[in-house]
Amino acid sequence: MKQLGVLGAGTMGAGIAYAALQAGYRVTLVDRTPELADRGGETVRSLYAATVARGRATQADADRALAELTLSAELTSLATVPVLIEAVFEDASIKRATLHDLDAVCGPETIFASNTSTFPITELASATVRADRVVGLHFFNPPYIMKLVEVIRGFHTSDATLAKAKQLALDLSKTPIVVQDSPCFVANRLLVPMLNEAVFLLGEGVASREEIDIAAKLGLAHPMGPLELSDLVGLDVLLNILEALQERFGDPKYRPAPLLRKMVSAGLLGRKSGRGFYEYSQ
Repeated sequence: MKQLGVLGAGTMGAGIAYAALQAGYRVTLVDRTPELADRGGETVRSLYAATVARGRATQADADRALAELTLSAELTSLATVPVLIEAVFEDASIKRATLHDLDAVCGPETIFASNTSTFPITELASATVRADRVVGLHFFNPPYIMKLVEVIRGFHTSDATLAKAKQLALDLSKTPIVVQDSPCFVANRLLVPMLNEAVFLLGEGVASREEIDIAAKLGLAHPMGPLELSDLVGLDVLLNILEALQERFGDPKYRPAPLLRKMVSAGLLGRKSGRGFYEYSQ
């Protein structure tokens, strides 16, 4: 049975773990405290419960898959995994420190795949002594549904590492695209300016939140409106991406909307906080 380590048991990490279990992997899911690891495990269990309720799996199938999930708060639990997906908070300094710590724990052949949506892989890999075995694997939210995975090649990423990353994406029934190392890669370079412009429209009073979202859904054939999607992504994540793009390119088109900054400062982060541009029940 193939093995996979996932560091970070939040929305993305738990979703990736679920997708890997569905694909027949044995998964070790790690976070910095037992409580956070357990919370990630509960997310995975709830996803399986929903799958069973919809008739897409039997309870026996779910039980067999969940038996292959290990939860831990110790980095040493990842020492022997062949591939490790880093899915910690989207902050470059945190990610670099995390990869540096993992470098001392994991075997020399372990591949590190960062789920970053923003930061150049070459810079993250510089925190390790295995830059040839560091690659980007950018999953989209929710990772057990969204089909695209951006496979990002850093300056030192080897052909073998890239091939294994692509195969992992295929194993998880994803469609991988190979992207050269550049801030925010492809999909977010296309998407984030549009989401930001929707916040500008709302802040300027051009239209209501509902009308802006309806315009995108009915006029542009988007499955979700940009404000709904921003809430799903997380307004703090959206702000981080915009700030990274503005810093890298120095282009005013990436200037975050003032309303977005205000909402993040107020703790209105979208679905995960219960309120963003819309309100959500638990």
